Amino acid sequence: MQHDRQDDDSFIDSLIRDPDGGMPRLLAIMARLRDPRRGCPWDLEQDFASIAPYTLEEAHEVADAIQRQAWAELRGELGDLLFQTVFHARMAEEAGLFAFPDVVAAIADKMVARHPHVFGSESRDKTAEEQTRDWEALKARERGRARVLDGVALALPALTRAVKLQNRAARVGFDWPSAVQVLDKLTEEAREVVEARDSLDPEAVAEELGDLLFVVANLARHLQVDPEAALRAANAKFTRRFARIEDWLAAEGRSPAASDLAEMDALWNRAKAEDKAKGAARGSTAGAGGTAGSAPDTAGGAPDRAADTAGGAPGTPTAPGGG
Repeated sequence: MQHDRQDDDSFIDSLIRDPDGGMPRLLAIMARLRDPRRGCPWDLEQDFASIAPYTLEEAHEVADAIQRQAWAELRGELGDLLFQTVFHARMAEEAGLFAFPDVVAAIADKMVARHPHVFGSESRDKTAEEQTRDWEALKARERGRARVLDGVALALPALTRAVKLQNRAARVGFDWPSAVQVLDKLTEEAREVVEARDSLDPEAVAEELGDLLFVVANLARHLQVDPEAALRAANAKFTRRFARIEDWLAAEGRSPAASDLAEMDALWNRAKAEDKAKGAARGSTAGAGGTAGSAPDTAGGAPDRAADTAGGAPGTPTAPGGG
């Protein structure tokens, strides 16, 4: 028995060090990290809840690499995300729940079942909108009797989750006809934020701000803009312009703390003008193009292949608690 264990350990050691070991190598590495005799103390202490934040972080780092078109980094980031799947599957196997092959089988079975026009006898001669409807109908049958908003993951970024909730509600007709009505609602919610601020009730202010953000997500969806992408772009723009303020002050031997709002505001406007000039120069040479913030999850678009929370038509008439 001892001899068999040594043979097994020798084979696993060899696999772990094999650069061409592929997926079996990664699974062996994960098993070794969780081995009570030879594993890593940190990895052994982890559970589903403690690893979940790292899974989200790695998914965001994949998105960040794509956003920056950092293709050299993307390979590594995708590997990090894959390792998260392997980690969860290993913990599930130890708990007797399921193993990595079950994870692979589940997604393979789902993709085949969700694409009868590719793997079955249905016609491929369908519009994107018809395909989206078929996708949603298949998912609805899989879920069985469920509420309209069931299955939209709680851990999604809040703006993304807002869009998906609104899309679900819109499919059953709970929707504003156009962006005009959403803009009116945005104005209404902004007034309610001011009223809540004047009341000096922190809970009321937080609630009204939440309603306002929910309507902003709704407006973005009606305008076919991904609000997460739009906000990421705004964050990048703010970072870039503030860095220019720091550079200009540093050239004079000063820091922002040694400046004042009036001066930094003037420098901000200078950075803004610089950005606009660069943008105009790019536009004159690159020609017309698409926008980075275009929403992928809008009416008539392709269904969300990544999860059971696919998007659809835009809009919901009221924000929760928005009145």
